[in-house]
Amino acid sequence: MKRLLAAILAVSLLCPVCYGAESAPAVSAASAILVDAGSGRVLYEKNAHEKRLIASITKLMTALVAVESTPDLQKVIKVKPEYQAEGSSMYLRTGEEITLEGLLYGLLLSSGNDAALAIAGGCAGDVETFVDWMNQRAETLGMKDTHFANPNGLDDDEHYSTAADMALVARAVLENETLSMMVATRSITIAGRSLTNHNKLLWRYEGCGGMKTGYTDAAGRTLVSCATRGDQTLICVTLKDPDDWDDHTKLFNYGFDTWPSHPLAHAGKQFRTLRVRGSLLSQVGVETASDVFYPLEEREKVRALITLPEEVEAPVEQGAIAGKLTFLIGEEVIGETYLLYTADVPVNKPQLSLFQRITEYLRGGGDGSLAALLTQTR
Repeated sequence: MKRLLAAILAVSLLCPVCYGAESAPAVSAASAILVDAGSGRVLYEKNAHEKRLIASITKLMTALVAVESTPDLQKVIKVKPEYQAEGSSMYLRTGEEITLEGLLYGLLLSSGNDAALAIAGGCAGDVETFVDWMNQRAETLGMKDTHFANPNGLDDDEHYSTAADMALVARAVLENETLSMMVATRSITIAGRSLTNHNKLLWRYEGCGGMKTGYTDAAGRTLVSCATRGDQTLICVTLKDPDDWDDHTKLFNYGFDTWPSHPLAHAGKQFRTLRVRGSLLSQVGVETASDVFYPLEEREKVRALITLPEEVEAPVEQGAIAGKLTFLIGEEVIGETYLLYTADVPVNKPQLSLFQRITEYLRGGGDGSLAALLTQTR
């Protein structure tokens, strides 16, 4: 039988944090969202689920689908005439051969519309198929209010998303080591071209990890950015925002000051010991399997549910799951970690004395004759 224990954790006692009293800032964006990247918790939103034109922040999805569908970044793609496009460009030449890696830098730093078409055609065989892949990936990410019509973000009535949906793309991009490195690159010389990142926050905001800018006359200024302070990374998305650099700065400051990421569990930390039956070892330790962090506002309390047996039967294998530690705010699960045994516990029982053996025999629990039993005890 397992028991379920409940405890109220005063999180401020686990790890002292200086909370700010800052209220949510006013922003110029038509739509905005601020998300904790690790947990996905929304820290701020304004019209975050309104469908809007998104311009070149589309290219985050283009890059994600490209690296997931074609892991070989050294794949060479030949530039076709139909890859030429209006707007921002990395100035590809028809007939030029360039690696997927080079095109991705042109896509994410220079915002090349031509690079987007070359990536789509080179990875999928044709642009239309690649756009289908983008929409399929959007569905798997849970982007319920998004539809892509092209890989570069040029205005189209069938090309739209929301601030909330684009934050989902941003989280996926950050989880991809290659892309998270690329979007944070300030400048690079690749394929004979000197490319500079359009995201000014890389120079203006300490800890900024880049992401993607966008603009069309109809969409206005769009921006996805991220920033890290300590162990916490925040993602900010604004759509149709004439003052996006300042708004992202204000939202990051608000998020870090008001919603610091709080450690609820640390991997490998001894949690408790359990009684063991059927072994000379009477106890075995239990430890947490993984780190659990969550952004918490001042005065928020976390409830911890502990699922563990009261005692266990040997044998026990080190690293096997003993139970689970689940964290909640109200009834919402905000994090969990398995509880693992810290040592092997073999099955072995103490040798019985002669008196115990005879008693067991007389009770009908012994095997063989009494003479054999006495012989075994000599």
